[in-house]
Amino acid sequence: MNESPKFAVIGGGSWATAIAKMLCVNLPEIAWYMRNESAIEHLKTHKHNPNYLSSVEFDTHKLKLTSDINEAVSYADYLIFAIPSAFLSSELEKLTVSLKDKVIFSAIKGIVPETFLIVGEHFHKQFNIPYHNIGVITGPCHAEEVALERLSYLTIACGDAEKAKTVANVLAGNYIKTKISDDIIGTEYAAMLKNIYAIAAGIAHGLGYGDNFQSVIMSNAIREMKKFIRKVHKMKRNINNSAYLGDLLVTGYSVFSRNRMFGNMIGKGYTVQAAMMEMSMVAEGYYAVKSAYKLNQEYKAKTPIIDAVYEILYEGKEAKKVFKKLTEKLD
Repeated sequence: MNESPKFAVIGGGSWATAIAKMLCVNLPEIAWYMRNESAIEHLKTHKHNPNYLSSVEFDTHKLKLTSDINEAVSYADYLIFAIPSAFLSSELEKLTVSLKDKVIFSAIKGIVPETFLIVGEHFHKQFNIPYHNIGVITGPCHAEEVALERLSYLTIACGDAEKAKTVANVLAGNYIKTKISDDIIGTEYAAMLKNIYAIAAGIAHGLGYGDNFQSVIMSNAIREMKKFIRKVHKMKRNINNSAYLGDLLVTGYSVFSRNRMFGNMIGKGYTVQAAMMEMSMVAEGYYAVKSAYKLNQEYKAKTPIIDAVYEILYEGKEAKKVFKKLTEKLD
């Protein structure tokens, strides 16, 4: 590995744009893959992503922009994936170059639907990437607040502490504080699960429940998350740390949360299809709830909130009736 490794961002959405912004503060050049060629041309000419975080202006001399994922992968030592988990497999199918010897960090908050694996496990099992070359970037951090340069915190998890420090250093800045962790599996599952709980919070709001019930949902959600993650990967972790509880709270409460917005629409009576059509961004929690529900058939953790969201989104049950029953199961 080079002493000064090269980085590539894979994805063209809001979180990919925020990560590219952070990297450009500390690095002389990065590769940036996005499949939308018109967005690339716009970025080259106007210095901003036309579709996401358009207020962020880039020094385009620092950007090696490409619509060829193989070009970005060939360029970089460290690859940061920031695309919706539902589209990861189709993007990886385009690869003709090897991922061997690449360090892969996931900024994806979801489960790969084709394999029912979190992203790190997917790369390990499907591409034989060793765990010491796999890491996770988690919040609590909204892309929109990075664009506004509001103080934000990131947790960088990797089995190799030196690689975690490398990524932490290139993302850190005046308004970005970073810390490292060795809980790769736990932090990635937490990043996936919190989107489901944000949908639940949104549904509650859409149904007319107030702040009092919202606080009950959140306090039950962190305990439910702890039970689920413990079943999946038992190790010593403090579930109250920012990577778990902090990320859950910001996703459940923030006006920037697309998962909460999606849930709010469902609570107000939108169908899943209508809510998705109205939103311009992907709500990862929609895909995550199906995967988490199916996984839990094996793990058998007690997850009444996940079960309730699954019943509404995938079994077509009436949100009002499902939440009436859920209120009896929470404390």
